[in-house]
Amino acid sequence: MSAKVITVAQQKGGAGKTTLAAHLAIAFTAAKKKVAVVDIDPQQSLTMWYQMREERFGDAGAGVLATAVKGWRTKNEVDKLARDYDIVLIDSPPHMETEARVAVRAADLVVIPVQPSPMDVWATRPTIDMAGTEKSPVLLVLNRVPPRAKLNEEMLAEVKKFGAKVARAKIGNRVVFASALSEGRAVGEVQPSGKAAKEITALAKEILKAVG
Repeated sequence: MSAKVITVAQQKGGAGKTTLAAHLAIAFTAAKKKVAVVDIDPQQSLTMWYQMREERFGDAGAGVLATAVKGWRTKNEVDKLARDYDIVLIDSPPHMETEARVAVRAADLVVIPVQPSPMDVWATRPTIDMAGTEKSPVLLVLNRVPPRAKLNEEMLAEVKKFGAKVARAKIGNRVVFASALSEGRAVGEVQPSGKAAKEITALAKEILKAVG
């Protein structure tokens, strides 16, 4: 087995990077993929979520494994996991230092969440540039999108100026994303028919199609 490597990256803190990574991991397993998550964010929020999940639900969900590593060990860990998993999902640190570059370099696809605000859009450029330098394909994801059509359209137009591909699926600003994680679960497990679960499922399908 040779996994597809997906790195979730964004230099700006608070963009919802780790939240998106956790929900995507579970969505990929729902799509019958065996998923390993590599957490190289020093905050290790994804690792803590996984540990809570494991304590509450035993095996933490069929097909999911999470491991926290130092950035310099990322490539070796990814290469090892790629032999046994379909998807290796990397949650990278919120800065553009060596660890993030290693994670971007290893990726078959770099998923970049960006909130629809001018500051977030402007702060996204270094991540896109890094992916370009490392020759890693990029998919921008509008995340925490508020129900304000005019603002969203304006920000989408700004994002498209970067020349990177923008996901068709958009993730709304919904409380359930955080509340599900606080229980060690994902939206697809707490509200499987809800809008949040449908958004994550649509994005997961789009990502899987992008990586082939």
